[in-house]
Amino acid sequence: MAADDRLIADIMDAQQQLQQLFVRDRTHPLFESQLTMQQFKILMLLHRLGDTSGRELAGMLGVSLATLSGMVDRLVAHDLVIRAEDPHDRRVRRISLSATGRETVDKFVNAGTELQLRLLGKLTGEELTAVLGGLRAMIRVAREEDFSGPDRPGPDFSQARSSA
Repeated sequence: MAADDRLIADIMDAQQQLQQLFVRDRTHPLFESQLTMQQFKILMLLHRLGDTSGRELAGMLGVSLATLSGMVDRLVAHDLVIRAEDPHDRRVRRISLSATGRETVDKFVNAGTELQLRLLGKLTGEELTAVLGGLRAMIRVAREEDFSGPDRPGPDFSQARSSA
């Protein structure tokens, strides 16, 4: 195994160890959530894409429009999404996050920040500099990555078909 391959394997192992330790944090909002996996996916897609048609969402999730409609009905009932008429085509319904939905997604996205701050506060200046350098390098190459090009159309959630 080449030196870089060994370093990459060690980094991945360390990342997995860190993830396993973070999973023990029961303050994560997912532990309090009553959302199904499909509902969670809808919220995350709307967070990423913004205002989206029901047909587009159904296609991304690999479900029928009727199935999506039921899932969205439950999210509307919990004030997490808003369903509105498309201003250009009254037959189309647009779905977007409500203010409560945005707050909910923000909690999921930002979960663990307090734990990270606590852990970072325990590192030495030299260790903090190394962590920062590594993160900046990862950000640089991640920005070069095409996460939604023709070969990578974005997440395909059709494999997990739990009901909402």
